[in-house]
Amino acid sequence: MSRESIYNRYIPAVIPDPENDNCAYWFVFNQNKLLVTDNEIKIPCTKNIEEFDIFPIRTQYLGTLDGHPCYSAEVNFDTDELKKMDFRELRSLYGVLDEDVFLLAGKAFQIVNWDQTHQYCGRCGFQTEALQGENAKICPECGFISYTRISPAIITAVLKDDKILLARGSNFPENWYSIIAGFVEPGETLEECVKREVAEEVGLKVKNIRYFGSQPWPFPHSLMIGFISEYESGEICVDNYEITDAKWFSIDNLPELPSKMSISREIIDWYIKSMKSKQL
Repeated sequence: MSRESIYNRYIPAVIPDPENDNCAYWFVFNQNKLLVTDNEIKIPCTKNIEEFDIFPIRTQYLGTLDGHPCYSAEVNFDTDELKKMDFRELRSLYGVLDEDVFLLAGKAFQIVNWDQTHQYCGRCGFQTEALQGENAKICPECGFISYTRISPAIITAVLKDDKILLARGSNFPENWYSIIAGFVEPGETLEECVKREVAEEVGLKVKNIRYFGSQPWPFPHSLMIGFISEYESGEICVDNYEITDAKWFSIDNLPELPSKMSISREIIDWYIKSMKSKQL
């Protein structure tokens, strides 16, 4: 992927530095909505979030961005919207927030969701405690440790001659197509997952699978691992469950595509650029 690493500006940590006296960025969530200032659409920055009449249920330290401490926080769903501030759905803030801030908001969203669903031990039901020095919960009763949840998923372009396979998911808007994606199953490699998902969803075999890039995807806790693959054999046969239609497209007849916030669009844009360079 072409973007620079967020780690040029962001230093992850789980224990605050008591000597850092800078104002803190607060990623405050009400369900799937993030609190931003109304005037410039920015993340609240303050040494004390309660001065904005925000009283979080729980908070988590994330590290520093440009030297400023960062916290994620969860508030009650009935929290009123605040003066000069507004809760916005996280997806709607792509392209509005600075890219690194948006990526950090995605991390904050995942940690808030994980923290919310791991208040009790999944083995014995006892209330968990934060594990010192890690993003993890430990059960003081049985010792079971739960780490932040990440669900790896592949997403792949399938190329045949000068065309790309695009598919329409069952929950997509009309005429909206993307590339094949799916979650990795236990016991399989990423490349095996690419082959299985393509075979299951559109009935094709692929070969020459190569890595493209990856993207954290906080809806709700995925890591998208992108690939380019080539058609080997078979005829398109959609499963009519996850996929309702799939076709080979050239750059001259592309349908409506995913937003630029997704690695799927980045892969498709790479294909378009590659085909245009061949035409020169």
